[in-house]
Amino acid sequence: MEAFTRLTSAAVALPRPNIDTDQIIPARFLSRPREVDHGEFLFHDARRVPATGEQDPDFPLNREEFGAARIIVAGRNFACGSSRESAVWALFDAGFRCAIAPSFGDIFRTNGMKNGLLPVVLPAEAVAALIGQVEAAPGAEVTVDLQALEVTFPDGSVHGFEVDPFARHCLLEGLDEIGLTLSLEDEIAAFERRYGRENTR
Repeated sequence: MEAFTRLTSAAVALPRPNIDTDQIIPARFLSRPREVDHGEFLFHDARRVPATGEQDPDFPLNREEFGAARIIVAGRNFACGSSRESAVWALFDAGFRCAIAPSFGDIFRTNGMKNGLLPVVLPAEAVAALIGQVEAAPGAEVTVDLQALEVTFPDGSVHGFEVDPFARHCLLEGLDEIGLTLSLEDEIAAFERRYGRENTR
């Protein structure tokens, strides 16, 4: 897993509340294996004009000025709905490493942490202010510092946030569940030797 320590990037705002995982990646794309680039499916339907299937130039992710964004600033209850891990894959493969919102779907938040995408919860008032700054100055940079547990807005204001300590450790070290297990390889080997001795007496 790619480690997350400190990210400075442009951000894109999706302020509508209750954006669910089916909007992030429609169900018909869920059969693709992880090896496939899921970024092409991100907001596949939402970013297109229904009548023509062409890209909607007004959808934020289609706008050129937000093309370099690696941070999404969203409304409350972002990524609610079904538990599909593919929603995180789609965001990650499209280049996003952080989402900031007043609240997240619980399962999405857990899946994000396990896949190198940091969900940051800030008060609704702070998120509204950040959305205003991002929309007023497209391309303005936001810094998310997982070591310091701080987000710096384009206007220079600094906002603290909280993350589960264990999840924070894994993100900082770039450890998924397999990597975490392998980091304990010496202890596991020692246990196996001891267990073997104790059960051959």
